[in-house]
Amino acid sequence: MSPRAPSARRWRPGPHLETLPLQALLRRINREDRRVAPAVGRVIPQIAAAVKRIVAVLRRGGRVIYVGAGTSGRLGWLDAMEVPPTFGVDPGMVRAVVAGRITETVSEASPVEDNRKLGREEMERLRVGPRDVVVGIAASGTTPFTLGAIAEARRRGAYTVGLTTTPRSPLAVRTDTAIVPQVGEEILRGSTRMKAGTAQKLVLQMLSTATMVGLGHVYRDLMVDVRPLNAKLRRRVQDIVAAGAGVSSAEAARLVHAAGEEAKVALVMGLAGVDAPEARRLLVASDGFIRGAVQRARRTR
Repeated sequence: MSPRAPSARRWRPGPHLETLPLQALLRRINREDRRVAPAVGRVIPQIAAAVKRIVAVLRRGGRVIYVGAGTSGRLGWLDAMEVPPTFGVDPGMVRAVVAGRITETVSEASPVEDNRKLGREEMERLRVGPRDVVVGIAASGTTPFTLGAIAEARRRGAYTVGLTTTPRSPLAVRTDTAIVPQVGEEILRGSTRMKAGTAQKLVLQMLSTATMVGLGHVYRDLMVDVRPLNAKLRRRVQDIVAAGAGVSSAEAARLVHAAGEEAKVALVMGLAGVDAPEARRLLVASDGFIRGAVQRARRTR
C-alpha cells in the first residue's frame, strides 16, 4: 500500500480557516510557505545528481522530458516553455508531456491521469531512448499516467528522475534519482498547488537553470544566449553586454550590432578585443563557454 500523500493528511488541530480574520489567514498561509525553501535545500544532493546526468545527456544531443498531470504537469510545461527563450536553446531540448494536453480543461484532462497506458504511449510517441532523461512529476507519487510513462522510459533505457513530495511513494522508488522535498501537510488539505507545487517549481527551476549554467549558457549571472525576440529583449541584450564586458551602453550597442544581435558573441568581442568571426571561432573551440573563449584568446596573444 502506498504512503498517504502529506498534502492529504489531516491538518494538525487549529482554528477553522473560515473563522480566521483575513490577515491572520494570510499569515498562516505565509508561515506554511516558509517551510518550502528549507525542504528543497535538504534535497540539493539529489538535485545535483540529476543535473549532472541531464548535462551529460544534453551534451550528447539528448533531451529532457517532463511528465506529469494536473498542477504537476502544468508546472513542468511552464518550465519547459521558459527554457528556450531564456537560454537560446532549441525547443526540442526540453519537452513537457501533460496528461490530457495543456489546452484541455481540468474536467477534460482529469480522467487521463488515471490511465497508465496513455503515459506509456506518450513515451512511445516521443521515441524516448537511452539519450534522454525523463522527469516524472507527481506530488502524491502515485499518478498512473506518470508512473506508466516512467516505466516505459526505463524500459527504453532512459534515465529517470522522480519529483514528488511523498517519501517511499511508487514514483520515489521506481526512478533512478528521487527528489523528495518533504513540505508536510497543506494548510488546505489535498491542495497540491500550494506547498507541494511551490516545492516542485523551485526544484524544476534549479534543474533547468543549473543545467544551462553547466552547458555554457550563463556568464557570471547573465543570460548570454537570450533571444532578442522583441524590443524589451533587444534592450536586455545590450544591457547584458554592457554589464558583462564592462562597456558603455553605446559601445554595447555597437558590439551587439556587429555580432548580429548575439549577446555571447558580442561579449567575447568586448572582453577579448576580437572581431565577430574570431569570437565565434573561440566560442566553438571552448564548447560555448565565454570564460574559456576569453582565456583562449589571451593565451594566443
